[in-house]
Amino acid sequence: MRLLVRFMGFLFAAGTVVFLVGVAGVAGAIWHFSKDLPDYSQLQDYEPPVMTRVHASDGSLLGEYSKERRLYLPIQAVPKLVINAFLAAEDKNFYEHGGIDFSGMARAAILYAQNYGSGRRPQGASTITQQVAKNFLLTNEVSFARKIKEALLAMRIERAYSKDRILELYLNEIYLGLGAYGVAAASLVYFDKSVNELTVAEAAYLASLPKAPAALHPVRNRDRAIERRNYVIDRLLENGWIKQADADKARKDPLIVTNRSNGSHTFAGEYFAEEVRRDIFERYGEKKLYEGGLSVRTTLDPKIQVMARKTMAAGLVNYDEGQGWRGPITKLDVSGDWGVKLAEVKSLSDISPWRLAVVLETSDQSARIGFQPGRELGGAVSKQRQTGLITLDGMRWARPTSGAARGRTPTAVSQVLSPGDVIYADPLVTKEGTAVEGQYRLRQLPEISGAMVAMDPWTGRVLAMVGGFSFDQSQFNRATQAYRQPGSSFKPIVYSTALDNGYTPSTVVVDAPIEIDQGQGAGVWRPENYSTGKYYGPTTLRNALARSLNTVTVRLAQDIGMPLIGEYAKRFGVYDELPNYLSYALGAGETTVMRMVTAYSMFANGGRRVKPTLIDRIQDRYGHTIYRHDQRECRGCDAPGGWKNQAEPQLIDRREQVLDPMTAYQITSMMEGVVQYGTATAVKEVGKPIAGKTGTTNDEKDVWFIGFSPDLVVGVYLGYDKPRNLGRKATGGALAAPVARDFLKLALAEKPATPFKIPAGIKLVRVDSKSGMRAGPGEGGRTILEAFKPGTAPPDSYSAIGVADAEGRLPPAVAPDAGAIMRPGGLY
Repeated sequence: MRLLVRFMGFLFAAGTVVFLVGVAGVAGAIWHFSKDLPDYSQLQDYEPPVMTRVHASDGSLLGEYSKERRLYLPIQAVPKLVINAFLAAEDKNFYEHGGIDFSGMARAAILYAQNYGSGRRPQGASTITQQVAKNFLLTNEVSFARKIKEALLAMRIERAYSKDRILELYLNEIYLGLGAYGVAAASLVYFDKSVNELTVAEAAYLASLPKAPAALHPVRNRDRAIERRNYVIDRLLENGWIKQADADKARKDPLIVTNRSNGSHTFAGEYFAEEVRRDIFERYGEKKLYEGGLSVRTTLDPKIQVMARKTMAAGLVNYDEGQGWRGPITKLDVSGDWGVKLAEVKSLSDISPWRLAVVLETSDQSARIGFQPGRELGGAVSKQRQTGLITLDGMRWARPTSGAARGRTPTAVSQVLSPGDVIYADPLVTKEGTAVEGQYRLRQLPEISGAMVAMDPWTGRVLAMVGGFSFDQSQFNRATQAYRQPGSSFKPIVYSTALDNGYTPSTVVVDAPIEIDQGQGAGVWRPENYSTGKYYGPTTLRNALARSLNTVTVRLAQDIGMPLIGEYAKRFGVYDELPNYLSYALGAGETTVMRMVTAYSMFANGGRRVKPTLIDRIQDRYGHTIYRHDQRECRGCDAPGGWKNQAEPQLIDRREQVLDPMTAYQITSMMEGVVQYGTATAVKEVGKPIAGKTGTTNDEKDVWFIGFSPDLVVGVYLGYDKPRNLGRKATGGALAAPVARDFLKLALAEKPATPFKIPAGIKLVRVDSKSGMRAGPGEGGRTILEAFKPGTAPPDSYSAIGVADAEGRLPPAVAPDAGAIMRPGGLY
């Protein structure tokens, strides 16, 4: 008995020693691992990288920019279904444990023992809190040391933060595949839905992803993904978080995902979105753009943007087809599965309804074509094949540009197409606008390019921008980056300079040949009108602008001086510095469509300076406005207590007046004449008050039209990226103005025909439309109402010297000095 007591005492002592050693060992281990633990207090101020989202003016999504596609959602905004799905999949006891789930650890230990030696990765027993510790503060290293640190951090995090805060961090940080971080981004990427719209099956699938998103890919590993999703659905049912009927339905739901693009989400808005991206990058830098979670509200009007894209593309295509058919994009062997081969050919993604196709067989009457098949989410080529026919009606434009048949209209399809030709085609449409079923029209990518900008003249808000035919083809934005000669579209700057300095629309300048000695051995410059050899003699400024007379513009520029014109060009933002050469009065300098549209906006708004903008407002991730374009003060807009019959609010506009409002109206009225009876008569078809000016550069390399209604300005430019002649009679009036016309007809279709506002002080006086002199009683057919400022009036007669001879030449004493300009009362 004594021996037994001694033995028991020995065991107790030994056990005590072992216990104390164990406690000391555990304490030592805790101390050892605790001393190198990261500072978990940083979670309090954690700001994860969040994507910047760009929206159009109507709130539709335009683009997203991020390195990690993440939208941060506070826990209060996460639906209970989504929370329960993740708890069921990852940590059903989350709201009960203190950071470590010992029952879960026991289950994991049993499984580890059962699978020991099998080579399988051990099943984790990490709680959501432990995963937060790992994801935010540790690495993905598989080791006991990391697991110990993870457990220690989890317990400390549980003491420092609420359960909801921990869950919020987790649901916004986790990677869920396809580049999506957090549940909000994953919901959009996989299903193109907000989290509030997710079904039970969709929420369960997202909840199945945290441990192995790649292994549960919805296409490549569909069966495994559905199995794991159904496991989560079963856990939801087991925990009483969904009903049996909901579970049964969710298990039967197919796993259908929607591949959400990372680029522009508004059709035809790619150039606009990229310009906004560059703007934000320049303002705030790369980190703020891709990680700052900015919310950007832009000026883009999606409806107007689609109109601009449609009309601009049609203008480019119409011109290009007029030049003839240049041949297929490439050739393919159509034996075997042509779809797989065609899928490897790069096609443009932003020129719908055009589609890439290959010619399968041809005859004289038609060609059978096969369209490029799409790709599934996993990247595999779709097995579906679609074919169609191109008949002669769909390719009559395709006159060969080389060979014996050059320039001839094809009489057989086989003259143009042959098997293996890779082409573009779109549905064949009748003159009535209906598509012919199963038939398509041959298309080719235009070589010519161009740009269009539409702007609100009162605010400078860019409503639409087209920077080329296809952003996918070329990211070079010709609206903002292409510096080209504006030609005669610059002349309104010259004429408004004159009008602002004592001239009137009835001022007469002699249109006749002129010679200018350029000095320093540069030779003599002889500017000519576009219609070479045709001169009109004494001509009013109004008629000279309408006819776009170069010699009149040069004489006018001589009289007022190029330095003054340069100052006005700088005011309008057309040029930063304008050289003092007379050729620049004819638009020889280089500028952009955006700058020209901005300048014309100042004509339209009465001479107020406008700053072009693509952005209305920028908010940071917390909703604070950090940029606003409109700086006008609104007095009375804040009405505490509601409406109490107080005076209506007033907008206080402190922007600089760059041009006298009366001058702005005079030049606008003169440009209305350009549309009504000048070089831009194509625009008359709009049927509403439009003012504007065409432009054509030397050798017809660039063509322009800038025009405006009282509330909308549009600028169009067409030309080759590597400048070359556009062909005979390729003018702004023939090529650019029709594009602007088609756009304005669409954009103004539902707008009333509003006349341009006449500013206070302007007098409308009836004058002879040709001479500019005051009209006498009974004169009718040749008279117009002309705008005059106070202190000016039309002349009753001219006392002129140095007028042109019968052949339109001026005496040497008159040309090229100021003696060719006549104002009321004589020659000056």
